[in-house]
Amino acid sequence: MNTHEIISLEHDHLLQVYARADFVLDHGHGCIVVDTDGREYIDCVAGIAVNALGYGDPDLQAALDQQAGKLWHVSNLYHTAPQARLARLLCETSFADKVYFSNCGASANESAFKFARRYAYDRARSETGPSGKHVIAAFSGGFHGRLFGSLAATDRPKYQQPFEPLMPGVRFAAFNDLASAAEAIGDDVCAVIVEPVQGEGGVHPATPEFLAGLRDLCDQHDALLIFDEVQCGLGRTGTLWAYQGYGVAPDMLTAAKPLAGGLPMGAVLMTQRVADAIHPFDHASTFAGGPLVAAVAETLVGKVSDPAFLERVRDKSVYLGEKLAEINSPHIVEVRGEGLLLGIELDIPAADVVSAAYRHGLLTVGAGPNVLRLVPPLIIEYDEIDQVVERLSVVLAEL
Repeated sequence: MNTHEIISLEHDHLLQVYARADFVLDHGHGCIVVDTDGREYIDCVAGIAVNALGYGDPDLQAALDQQAGKLWHVSNLYHTAPQARLARLLCETSFADKVYFSNCGASANESAFKFARRYAYDRARSETGPSGKHVIAAFSGGFHGRLFGSLAATDRPKYQQPFEPLMPGVRFAAFNDLASAAEAIGDDVCAVIVEPVQGEGGVHPATPEFLAGLRDLCDQHDALLIFDEVQCGLGRTGTLWAYQGYGVAPDMLTAAKPLAGGLPMGAVLMTQRVADAIHPFDHASTFAGGPLVAAVAETLVGKVSDPAFLERVRDKSVYLGEKLAEINSPHIVEVRGEGLLLGIELDIPAADVVSAAYRHGLLTVGAGPNVLRLVPPLIIEYDEIDQVVERLSVVLAEL
């Protein structure tokens, strides 16, 4: 089938919930993807921070092939070795004592909300905490998913309004504003969810003082601190987990996008005191943590957690930032972010840059109306960074 036939077939039979580019991607290698007409693109989207190891990684392929010959799926009524090993690895490389697996980032966040309310429920029953403790505090610019609970905690009224009423009990405060957070976080709050680096909201890093202040407020009000690292976790900021660069540990952390190298998987990492409040049949998922995705995820986490790998991410992040600073364009207002999660604020619509970049063999993605986001595979090479910046410079000069 040619490009036109594939796009027509999809349009006729697939629910149109995406505004897609006018080409069809066929295969990839490293940081390069190739469409059905043979055109190559340097990928600075990486499935939106999913393909941390790019395309065709031999170790991920080997893990997939090996496990595919054994077990693809069994019910979570039974033990499997890949799931157990992955849970151990995630605990060993983080603050966590226990892990719960889910199918995606939104389901990980909704699981964390349930766990927080169950924790508060247990505390109230033991008369060590206040009754009516159910509110989730979230922040302006935050994005936590599009399911009913995660959407309720996502600061996007235009996304929320067509589907109201959403999950009740969510209260918003201003991001990076401790005074606003203190007003929102009271004894009725069971959990506070925040992205250490906001992705969809325009690539805004939290300040160290803000996250430290949230930790104090949660301790003061016996609320659980949830870090949403669905996009900024697993090496993206130059540390394995974004919180490690801040020196502030949460009670729960949600992960997903790159976790299984492009296969659907999410996770909630938690302390033992949270785990102690969760009991059999409180929560479940048919596909979560299946042996196939867990085997691939174990390989990915092992590679990305290597200190030498993370050092290279940090070095390339600095290099990319320096090269972007050399672009002489009046359209650039600011470059910000952490690691290989960078946002370029523009004085023109980001969508115009995204579309123009296609013609120059470059994939980028927006993060709000006027922010261009660069989230390349973590394996991007220095010469590829040079090409990205050169192509972006040409695009900006044309607009």
